[in-house]
Amino acid sequence: MTLASAVAPLGTILSLWAHPDDESYLCAGIMAAAADNGQRVVCVSASAGERGTPDAGRWPPERLGRMRRWEAAAAMAVLGVADHRFLDLPDGGMAGLDPAPEIARIGALLDEVRPDTILTFGPDGGTFHPDHQALSAWTTAAWHDAGRPGRLLQAAQAQDHLDAWLPMFDELGVFMTDERPTGHPSDRLALDLHLAGDLLDRKMAALCAMFTQIGPLVAAVGEEAFWAANAREMFVDADLHR
Repeated sequence: MTLASAVAPLGTILSLWAHPDDESYLCAGIMAAAADNGQRVVCVSASAGERGTPDAGRWPPERLGRMRRWEAAAAMAVLGVADHRFLDLPDGGMAGLDPAPEIARIGALLDEVRPDTILTFGPDGGTFHPDHQALSAWTTAAWHDAGRPGRLLQAAQAQDHLDAWLPMFDELGVFMTDERPTGHPSDRLALDLHLAGDLLDRKMAALCAMFTQIGPLVAAVGEEAFWAANAREMFVDADLHR
């Protein structure tokens, strides 16, 4: 099965993430293949990621937020995603927000876009980032409130992928807690896409457009390992996380 044929059944896609680059890590290949198919893809970033730096002196929030919006625009152009939106929520502050208005905003997106497939984080947020976890909870609640329209798919890790790359993830300090994600058997994944060729090149071009975030990682682990670790996109049906 080609990647285009694997992605075609997803129909109209609503892709919901906390920060610019989340989508490029987790579903750039899916979105690019869908866009190539002529499917509608709407990508939403809850924040501009304005606090995503260890060097706030060089990158104060106003400057970094502006830069990351430009980086995201470049990444979306590479992927062929013409509809990318920001919710302008505070980076690092989503878990402290009243969830009701945010659930309502996502519900309004569901009403407008009428997606066949919703892509977002699982309950653990992948890295246990509180923003990721908040967005996952809001999206799941909005989906249930709307009567579970379409299919809600949540980013996940196959056990073999997690086993292969966990030492590198730990070395980089990817996880924001002592907990680690749950690995899933490959046969329980709703989507398990292995990117190669032009589509992998596009994903890497999109990620490298996010230079403020990606540059230090590629320098730390090397280009070959970075590409290999991000050449697979995995999702489970939301009910599997319940």
